[in-house]
Amino acid sequence: MNSVPTFPLVAAGQLAGKLAEKPGGTQTTCPYCGVGCGVRATLRSDGQVDIAGDETHASNFGRLCVKGSALGETVDLDGRLLYPQMRVQQDDPQSLQRVSWDAALDKVAHGFRKIIDQHGPDAVALYVSGQLLTEDYYIANKLMKGYIGSANIDTNSRLCMSSAVAGHKRAFGADLVPVCYEDLELADLVVLVGSNTAWCHPILFQRIAKIKETRPQMKLVVIDPRRTATCELADLHLPLKAGSDVWLFNGLLSFLARHDIADAGFVAAHTNGLDAALEAAEVDCADPAAVAKICKLDPQDLLTFYEWFAANEKVVTAFSQGVNQSSSGTDKVNSIINCHLLTGRIGKAGMGPFSITGQPNAMGGREVGGLANMLAAHMDLDNPQHRQTVQDFWQSPSMAARPGLKAVDLFQAIEAGRVKAVWIIATNPVVSLPDADQVQRALAKCELVVVSDIIEKTDTNAFAHVLLPAMGWGEKDGTVTSSERRISRQRAFLKAPGEARADWQILCQVAQRMGYQGFAFSAVHQIFDEHTRLSAFRNGDAFGQRRAFNLAGLSGLDQAGFDALQPVQWPIVTTASGEKRGTARLFADGRFSHADGKARFVATPPRAPQHAPDDEYPMSLNTGRVRDQWHTMTRTGKSPKLADHVPESFVDMHPQDALLYGVREGMLARVSTRWGAMVARVQHGGGIARGSIFVPIHWNGQSASDARVGALINPVVDPVSGEPEFKHTPVRVEEFRVAWYGFVLSRSRPLLDDVTHWTRIQGRRFNRYELAGRSPIADHGAWAAKLLGVDAADADWLEYEDASAGVYRAVHVVDDCIDACVFLSPRPDLPSRAWLASLFIKEKLEDADRVGLLIGQPIEKGADTGPTVCSCFSVGRNTICDAVRKQGLSSVAEVTACLKAGGNCGSCVPEIKKLLSEILVEETS
Repeated sequence: MNSVPTFPLVAAGQLAGKLAEKPGGTQTTCPYCGVGCGVRATLRSDGQVDIAGDETHASNFGRLCVKGSALGETVDLDGRLLYPQMRVQQDDPQSLQRVSWDAALDKVAHGFRKIIDQHGPDAVALYVSGQLLTEDYYIANKLMKGYIGSANIDTNSRLCMSSAVAGHKRAFGADLVPVCYEDLELADLVVLVGSNTAWCHPILFQRIAKIKETRPQMKLVVIDPRRTATCELADLHLPLKAGSDVWLFNGLLSFLARHDIADAGFVAAHTNGLDAALEAAEVDCADPAAVAKICKLDPQDLLTFYEWFAANEKVVTAFSQGVNQSSSGTDKVNSIINCHLLTGRIGKAGMGPFSITGQPNAMGGREVGGLANMLAAHMDLDNPQHRQTVQDFWQSPSMAARPGLKAVDLFQAIEAGRVKAVWIIATNPVVSLPDADQVQRALAKCELVVVSDIIEKTDTNAFAHVLLPAMGWGEKDGTVTSSERRISRQRAFLKAPGEARADWQILCQVAQRMGYQGFAFSAVHQIFDEHTRLSAFRNGDAFGQRRAFNLAGLSGLDQAGFDALQPVQWPIVTTASGEKRGTARLFADGRFSHADGKARFVATPPRAPQHAPDDEYPMSLNTGRVRDQWHTMTRTGKSPKLADHVPESFVDMHPQDALLYGVREGMLARVSTRWGAMVARVQHGGGIARGSIFVPIHWNGQSASDARVGALINPVVDPVSGEPEFKHTPVRVEEFRVAWYGFVLSRSRPLLDDVTHWTRIQGRRFNRYELAGRSPIADHGAWAAKLLGVDAADADWLEYEDASAGVYRAVHVVDDCIDACVFLSPRPDLPSRAWLASLFIKEKLEDADRVGLLIGQPIEKGADTGPTVCSCFSVGRNTICDAVRKQGLSSVAEVTACLKAGGNCGSCVPEIKKLLSEILVEETS
């Protein structure tokens, strides 16, 4: 990249100043999952950030998962986008140059204005993110829908929770989550559907685990095709066939009705549509045995679940991406809600359907109309009265009159040339969207691609004509809303680095340059106040618009009041004494948001995923998260702590399937579909059924050579919600034949030109690269020296080679410290990386270390801790197994007391339990 020399640069890793903090650190909110945990962040004098849980926050009471605990490792400036950049040559992505903010903003404003004037407002679009703060989201929607006059603004939340939104609106009349986290602790039966809660929402899972310890009679049912870490706590695991959820819950609805487990009074007084829903369920779900066969479940296990649901009034059914990410996701949501409506298990403590959102502010985005088919303040775009209400409040020149393009349709429209400019904010669609290669094609053809981001180099940023540096977590200020409707503050404790600006500021400045009034905000609390006032505007029976979403109790906050805002659940009510109070649960009065005040049963005829496996693509691909990474890893990928648990992408498959398709554990395999292909390492996690594979979503073109699973996913979407089917794509798995495997640990970047496959992993004081190559290496020494950029003849260079076995290892030492090492073998079972990593933090290599490097293993017993199990305390598998065997440990509590492992966020507890079981079997066999 060319740069203009007259601009002063900020050094990578430098943190730009300290803001005032309260004693105990700045109270803020975690930027990862939708649990919304409170965080205390303290900036030390050496520029490092200490992170602790906020013990006063009702979401987590001081506990943090490992991702939250590692936030301090992600706020450095390495790789940050610090200054605006623009392409000098339109067709050359490499011609980005630094420019002034005025030049960049003018380019965006004039580019959008020109296209709108020539082709109309629907020729431009915004694609935003559930990681924006509510105030950023609000401004984006105000600009697009009320001023530009198009609803072509969608969000990556479309990919994770839009089916829940659609299901809520069909059943309740509005997008309303009726329960709170406390209900998970008050329930007698918790049903987790399509959710690996132990890994994806660890703090919620720990709340469930804790209550099971004190109340063992409480039952936990996990419904998931995979046996995940969450199942280790379950009383019953139902490994249903992928995509068969509607059959399962239609069968439950029929079972409850046939056994008279219904609240007839509630149904009659507060619902409509039961007969049609029951009729749809009865078609092929009236017989539990038939349902069990369709879902590929043990009939007795299915009947046990139905009986438990019938016998326990206090039931919470919590669902996540396994339900939402489906071509029938909305029907899955409604089939769950139907069962709660039939039994009246809603609006009361310890019961209700519960959508657990994936992103930190997916809920806040929903509040301001973040989806292309919604309006701000939970109003509907297809309702003329609502459109008029919003336009009158904004006093805007125009209002979008019809829904805009949803995410997948939007990028198809870009490729087709109907949308000619797109502004992407805080997301990475080239990695995260289905049929991701199509997204690449679309952006390559687009006339104007603007990207606001905190990271300079991402898969998406490579297509940008204009790059705008945004503030990141710790720098930006505003609010987010969690899965339980709890509004919390994200507060700044770092000054903005370089020339980074808040997203709302960038949007407002572009809007003003386009000639629009209504964007003259000077502080974020002013936007929050407008947001709260809109929620109350014409909201009430007198206006024929009684909306549950109402923040009137928070209106009028000045800067001091906004800074002091404590976490609170909407709707906010004002008591007779004038006290402002949040609302834990909705529908306690049995009144819903449909015009007649009644909830709707929704008929959900079951249907299979659109694309079925066949002879060419005989297996089914499921995707999801791993424990210690987040989305496309632009933030978590910077943390050494988070890199240790699952360092590279993988293909999890059943051993018999691996044998059938000629691939082996530890070796590389190519996974291909009709839409794309990728390469990853085969593993047998023990939780996958035959005929299915699982691949994680996180790896991208910056962290691996060929591991974008989004490129494989079929672009079919739910017809109601528009949410893609990430959980079911037909695939083929075949051997990816290579001549050698290897890895590098190095303080500098190796030259990877001659490497076929690689994955980059962040370490402490080094980078690790897992490598593989198809071309045989004639001269290992010369090849290794070139890879590391070392003149071996003039360096402290240790090497060992077994030519007959094809094994080679070399170490470059500088000033008695290890600078880099490379290990090569024709087999994937190479020496431990954990032991080698520990050498990089040593001030000086000992003689025993040098010997160990040559023989490929540590001389000192116990030096190899093994793969990380507990990331919070950096406890490896070997350490745990040795302690269990030597000290006779038999429970997780004993392991925690001995090693601390499992004593913080608890997300490694299922893995520790599994190790204990394996050792017990080993010792008794």
